[in-house]
Amino acid sequence: MDNAGGGPATPEGVRSARPRLALELTALGVVGVLLFLALAAGAGALYRDLYSPSAFVRHYLELLEDHRAAEALAVPGVAIDAADLEAAGLPATASEALLRPDALSVLSDAEVVDEQTDGDLTRVSVTYRAGGHDGRTTFAVQSDASGSLLPRWRFATSPLAVVDLSVRGSMRFSVNGFEIDKRQVSVDQADADPSAAVPLLVFSPGLYSVSVDTPISATPGVAVLADAPLTGIPVDVQAEPTDEFVSVVQQRVEDFLTTCAEQKVLQPTGCPFGYTVRNRIDGAPSWSIAQQPKVTVVPDGAGWRIPTTEAVAHIDVDIRSIFDGSLRKVDEDVPFAVDGKITVLPDGTASILVSGGARAD
Repeated sequence: MDNAGGGPATPEGVRSARPRLALELTALGVVGVLLFLALAAGAGALYRDLYSPSAFVRHYLELLEDHRAAEALAVPGVAIDAADLEAAGLPATASEALLRPDALSVLSDAEVVDEQTDGDLTRVSVTYRAGGHDGRTTFAVQSDASGSLLPRWRFATSPLAVVDLSVRGSMRFSVNGFEIDKRQVSVDQADADPSAAVPLLVFSPGLYSVSVDTPISATPGVAVLADAPLTGIPVDVQAEPTDEFVSVVQQRVEDFLTTCAEQKVLQPTGCPFGYTVRNRIDGAPSWSIAQQPKVTVVPDGAGWRIPTTEAVAHIDVDIRSIFDGSLRKVDEDVPFAVDGKITVLPDGTASILVSGGARAD
């Protein structure tokens, strides 16, 4: 049927289909855009959570939080060799003894607070609590080109650090409760110098508490926070003698002086007291210790020493004059001074060398 103008008629259904198609195409376009944006956002979140430099650093920190030391050491860029240490100005002989779960302290609340890219490097800053102490560390991360389709990263600077530890007064100590003997971690082994520092590799971040608790010496401990990658941290610990050790030294000195008093001579050999006469003695002299010294023990380099302390011996002897033959009985106290040097032997026993002489008035 023709319309009023004489043109061909258009079915009503055809006229209404065109706007509907346009609406559907528009809706599909909007859905497509939203889907693209959702995919982009998801990809961005996936990158941020799993494949970004921050995610790489977070993974390393999670391993330390879980005390998974071997896995943390296997993270790209963590392990280093002697050449890396020398290049950083650190001891090439640093021991790996502390790179184990037993030597790690509590690490918690790690959070990435900043990520800055500078050329090929990305610097990731994190905050955390290490052994109850707040800390902040910045790590340098770079792309780990390996042909993978997914982004991969490695530490541009190893997060390991070196604790240069000097422990005086003991060959044995503990770090975060992990027991160590200097001879186990020194390159000189059994010939290790007791006074020399031992370099120890540690993970950063981490809190490391050094203490001594042996029958001879003890210390309440010194804690240090390793919060900077590939740096040296000097730690100096001076152990103090235990009451048990001082008591043993006191007894040894008393036994030594008592043995000296058993010698029936005016000048007991190797002993810190004696008596001098210009005449002849009539019979053997008799010694006793009237006052034992009150011994104290103080640090002396890698060993210990007994500071000078006073004591009193007593002598009984008859002296005959070479001029008139008269006999004079001597019954008197002989003051003297005692000091000594104590060396701790490799087997953990102590060698005590007592010395001294007549007390100066």
